[in-house]
Amino acid sequence: MAQLTPMMQHYIDTKKQYKDCILFYRLGDFYEMFFEDAVVASGELEIALTGKSCGQEERAPMCGVPYHAAEQYINKLIHKGYKVAICEQVEDPKAAKGIVKREVVRIVTPGTNFNMQVLEEGKNQYLMCIVYIDETFGIAVSDITTGDFFVTQVDSGRKLLDEIQKFMPNEIICNESFFVSGVDSNLLKQQLSISVYSLESWYFDDELCRRCLKKHFKVSDVTVLGISDFDCGTISAGALLQYLYETQKISLSHLIKITPYQNGKFMVLDSFTRRNLELLETMREKQKRGSLLWVLDKTKTAMGARMLRTFIEQPLIDKKQIDDRLDAVSELNENLMVRDEIREYLQPVYDLERILGKISYQSANPRDLVAFKTSLEMLPHIKSLLYTFQAGILTGLNENMDGLEDLHTLIDAAIEDEPPLTVKEGGIIKDGFHETVTELRKAKTNGKKWLLDLEAVERERTGIKNL
Repeated sequence: MAQLTPMMQHYIDTKKQYKDCILFYRLGDFYEMFFEDAVVASGELEIALTGKSCGQEERAPMCGVPYHAAEQYINKLIHKGYKVAICEQVEDPKAAKGIVKREVVRIVTPGTNFNMQVLEEGKNQYLMCIVYIDETFGIAVSDITTGDFFVTQVDSGRKLLDEIQKFMPNEIICNESFFVSGVDSNLLKQQLSISVYSLESWYFDDELCRRCLKKHFKVSDVTVLGISDFDCGTISAGALLQYLYETQKISLSHLIKITPYQNGKFMVLDSFTRRNLELLETMREKQKRGSLLWVLDKTKTAMGARMLRTFIEQPLIDKKQIDDRLDAVSELNENLMVRDEIREYLQPVYDLERILGKISYQSANPRDLVAFKTSLEMLPHIKSLLYTFQAGILTGLNENMDGLEDLHTLIDAAIEDEPPLTVKEGGIIKDGFHETVTELRKAKTNGKKWLLDLEAVERERTGIKNL
């Protein structure tokens, strides 16, 4: 049997590590797919299936998409429930000896798609991890676009379905035992349109999960995180975190806290009740307009819209918490002018949660930073208005809010007010902020004069008159 070409052998070796993914393999200006991936992708994406010489008698099936348009193709595959591993060139082709070095830099899954074009502003994108051990379900839920991270556990399949319908995750990852727990995984896939994947058993090793949580949150013991009452929940949280590290290949620095909760904290609403009450969408048209959320949603920010949606999906049952929330609403209602002033300050605030996520992913562009600065500018004004309230929730917001004036000052001093969209275009850093940048920029724009001045200085220094 003829040997594969070096490039194709590297492709095969990489594919072996990511068997459950469609591998987008970067070749110049295209992402190429080969063999079975090419057959599947060409059909799903409706693109031409061709062939490529691979060193063997038969040509390898091949299809490809332009790298600058790859996101739309990735989104299509993710929407259909596939995972996509992105294998990039990690060295300059001109400097490469032999084949260009390539590595998988990220795996995109239904619950980890960070493309802002497909994310709904007022809706979370949840990834859920479920582990089934000894008649108990451990549950961890995270939205990596906002940094949310929750953990709990339940003792029955019915309660588990309540939690799933509460969060409606885009993706569920689980241990193999989950499939024999009595919960109908086909219901999740077909009726709820949730992608369900099982992970290898090592993800759910108790000690490994605890070690991962301690390392990420920089604590000596998981009891500090407040999750010691949830043994199964702790395993699910650790497995979810390991899965995110494996797929996202970044520090996940925006996941700064984990929130444990008892499932009895909220009113249980089954899917029949949610549908008939038309909480989030109408029964017939499946649209927001006409639903309870549509009636109530007068929020000014994407973060507020997501919070309101959560309040509707998860009604409180604790009397004190309900009274605290009503006290805050009542005081805001009674202080019309202050409330309207707060709303005006909220108007220019962008989606800070998702901007922070993009910064953590190192995918933020210069205009994201300007949007970040504009949003931060509003915080001291909002904080000053919160001083006028007495309700516990509102005073708590005031006490815990950092105006972040120093960060606003730094960005304002460093970044141009109207920077280009991409870093490659340059012209992002303000003149005078960084001495070296200013000198290099002057050298670029005034190159000839700079060379003449340098020549004069060197002639004087060396004494060479005909330099």
